[in-house]
Amino acid sequence: MVKKIQTVIVEDELSARESLKSYLSKYCPQIEIVGEAEDARKAVEVLHKIKPQLVFLDVELPYGNAFDILESCKDLYFETVFVTAFSEYSLKALNQSAAYYLLKPVSIEELIVAVNKVQQHIINKEIFDRNAVVLNNFREREPEKRMVILPLLEGFEVIKMEEIIRLQGNGNFTDIYIKGGVKKMACRLLKHYEEILPFPFLRVHKSHIININYVKSFHKSLGGYVILQDNSEVDISPNYKEEFLKHFR
Repeated sequence: MVKKIQTVIVEDELSARESLKSYLSKYCPQIEIVGEAEDARKAVEVLHKIKPQLVFLDVELPYGNAFDILESCKDLYFETVFVTAFSEYSLKALNQSAAYYLLKPVSIEELIVAVNKVQQHIINKEIFDRNAVVLNNFREREPEKRMVILPLLEGFEVIKMEEIIRLQGNGNFTDIYIKGGVKKMACRLLKHYEEILPFPFLRVHKSHIININYVKSFHKSLGGYVILQDNSEVDISPNYKEEFLKHFR
């Protein structure tokens, strides 16, 4: 018999807390709720006392937020599912960190998917401190200096965004070219990276995103192409040329 996942819910609204408990009880039998907290201070106390495997963590709370809690719990290891009202800034940072999150109001289908993913990590004993990456990305004020988690066929790898020179679509995968001549194949579509990577990353072609900090030269011939600092040549599609050129005027 599989042991249940010891879980704490951190949510300031009683109705939202009760609703989530009800959903978990009904649709996620692998979860055992062992504690709850309604503010950031109480959450830190409860998490250190219980040391759960999983925390459902509301982003905005009284006396602090989710990231203050993670900062105060860096000595603990637990999986986190963030629960948040829509905010483009928070979602981008959570996506960059490959974090699990649920938008309010919580969808039962998405809740089940998130719990199943966490359960798989626990069964496979995948010790990967996603919380540390999330915390780094929310504290980093310069977006291009954040970390990005690359889901690879063999697991995950964390790299600094500023080390990425370019990305190229490869069917359902994306080839990512990094400083030092390294190439990684990520299990995500190029569109995913277009959505989560900040400027100076620019889509310049249906198959290419480049980091414009690595542009060495631009050539008008053959419809337009750039040479990057790793000496790779990337075509600039007519649809993206104006947007690209405006950054060099």
